[in-house]
Amino acid sequence: MVAWDLRRLRFLREFEERGTLGAVAAALGYSPSTVSQQMALLERDAGTRLFEKAGRGVRLNDAGHLLAHHARVLLSAAEAAEADLAALGGDVRGTVRAGGLQSAARRLLVPAVAHLMVDHPAVRLEVFELELEQALPGLRLGAVDLVIGDEYDGHPRPRPAGLRFTLLLEEPLKVVLPAGHPLAAPGGPVALTQLRSDIWTASAEGTGHHAMVIGTCRALGGYEPDLRHRSSDADVQLELVRAAAAVALLPALTLPREDPALAIRDVAETTLKRRLVAVTRDAPPAPALTAFLIAITQQAHQFDHIEPGSDA
Repeated sequence: MVAWDLRRLRFLREFEERGTLGAVAAALGYSPSTVSQQMALLERDAGTRLFEKAGRGVRLNDAGHLLAHHARVLLSAAEAAEADLAALGGDVRGTVRAGGLQSAARRLLVPAVAHLMVDHPAVRLEVFELELEQALPGLRLGAVDLVIGDEYDGHPRPRPAGLRFTLLLEEPLKVVLPAGHPLAAPGGPVALTQLRSDIWTASAEGTGHHAMVIGTCRALGGYEPDLRHRSSDADVQLELVRAAAAVALLPALTLPREDPALAIRDVAETTLKRRLVAVTRDAPPAPALTAFLIAITQQAHQFDHIEPGSDA
């Protein structure tokens, strides 16, 4: 019977996801030669070849794909066993690695960290700002434990197998104009059809927010927005509205309470919403992750009745 090395199986699973030894090395923080050695040792353990030549690199053969499938099962079982043992001991300790987009990191993750440091000081928490698209590979492979992502009306996210999506918060989207904009003065809802000639700002290409802005302008306004400015930092987008006469479509959670340089208005054509979701692996969570999820959920509940543009 083979005594499988879980670290080597993790390397194999990483390779199946990422496709090259260099990408695996970069993801796990090893040199390519170390990864290659570990893969050679895994082939020795398996007693068969797992890779075949593909141009200047290698790819999995049938045996490699088969073992990668079993690696996912074994690694999930090991993670579940670790969680069960920790729960049995009653200890809330360990490391939780969590990421999220800027507004979620600032409003949900950071306050949850502060609470957990008091309630469970033995838990080590690592927080970073990361878009869901960037975080999914690491989440599926165990390098990240939790990610807060967003989803917009009319632009559903893919939901890959093996992941759990938990709704945290639903909030409205608002049109943000410079205070001197011709449509700012009346104070009522603004139709996106009226912003056809304006300069727009949105998040980076490839993000959900970027796709939402373009898709919404097409669907409700019938035009392609003049999207000149891109930043995944909402504060940068707001500064572009203030200083560069851009317009934006942003969630309420990202907006300041009061700012005389900004005009925050409803969308006239419809009610648009953003949902924040906590994404975890679909496996029994360790007690430390459970405690952190509770803290995040409690923090999110404070914004259940958030007024657009308010600073709750």
